[in-house]
Amino acid sequence: MNLARAWRRMFPRSRGALSIDDVEWAQLVASCALFERLRVDQCTRLRELCTRFLARKSFSAAAGHELLDSQCLAIAAFACLPVLELGFEWLDGWSEIILYPGGFRVRREHHDEYSGVVTEGDDELIGEAWERGPIVLSWADVAADLESPFDGFNVVIHEIAHKLDMLDGAMNGVPRLPDHIPRDEWISTMQAAYDDFVQTVDGRKDTIIDPYAAESPEEFLAVLSELHFSAPQDLRSASPAAGRLFRDLFDCPTAA
Repeated sequence: MNLARAWRRMFPRSRGALSIDDVEWAQLVASCALFERLRVDQCTRLRELCTRFLARKSFSAAAGHELLDSQCLAIAAFACLPVLELGFEWLDGWSEIILYPGGFRVRREHHDEYSGVVTEGDDELIGEAWERGPIVLSWADVAADLESPFDGFNVVIHEIAHKLDMLDGAMNGVPRLPDHIPRDEWISTMQAAYDDFVQTVDGRKDTIIDPYAAESPEEFLAVLSELHFSAPQDLRSASPAAGRLFRDLFDCPTAA
């Protein structure tokens, strides 16, 4: 899956082996209350993960975006939050982040399964995770998540959730799971929560969870991952059973 080079201009960037400067790290933590809430040991571990992330992932700018070291660090920090307890190897399988200044357009083919008609159109996106490929992000939306970290949205975490979903070979809302979470428990709990949520959305009832989560089980997983980190009380209120699963996935230490 490739974006047409005719409509994007890229500036390859890789920081290689590095350490994160104390001032640089302090500025990041001060820039977002989500990081300020971490315990000292968590903050130390996040910094170590970010160092590995910046050494192993490359960053590219598109559509004339000016890529800054501070932006790379912020993205690394958001990307590493979901694997804080799981371990860095859960971010294996891909190596690049492409950063746009704002939302970006992607040409899609839409196939109507009933009529067989195929139509083309442009989708406006703020983030995308390619299978065995890069994560593509809108910096404007990452910056908004830094400024308002508890509003229920986080585009980086959303796309990282898709990457975790892909680890077992299929993006279907069932991510690779640590040993302490039985796969059948995840499937039954999440399927019940998803079915209830779709029924709520179809009934045009108000919902705490972004209605976009009803698009598919994989989007349900990604949206609930955002909520777990940015508005966990809303997730627990909307679906206590799913909230417990996400706590067990992201908050229980499993890494050696």
